[in-house]
Amino acid sequence: MAIPSYPPGMQRVCFQLQVKPDRLAEYRERHAAVWPEMLQAIADSGRHNYSLFLRDDGLLIGYYETASVEASQAALAVDPRTVAWEAEMADFFVALDGRPDQNSLTLPEVFNLEDQLSRSAKESQ
Repeated sequence: MAIPSYPPGMQRVCFQLQVKPDRLAEYRERHAAVWPEMLQAIADSGRHNYSLFLRDDGLLIGYYETASVEASQAALAVDPRTVAWEAEMADFFVALDGRPDQNSLTLPEVFNLEDQLSRSAKESQ
């Protein structure tokens, strides 16, 4: 059985935010064409495979992979491109103190197919 490979040392991060109901359309619009410099800031911070999922009631789930959550956060925290984007985005969210990228609820991972397949393959050897 071929086990999908996953880059060693990569951390998977899932987070949750709540978009204000009256700002959903604009939020979608803004994220359909994120500033190129913001896209580059995210990539420069070491985040990969970054996705956002938005439910009609405003529940926002984000996912990304990175070698270091702390290093990625630190890079984005001081990057002027991020500061400008996050300042514009802050008002889109319900009950948020500070910047969205620094105040979201992180969800613990409870299942990963590749991890379990890999563990199962090692145990059967």
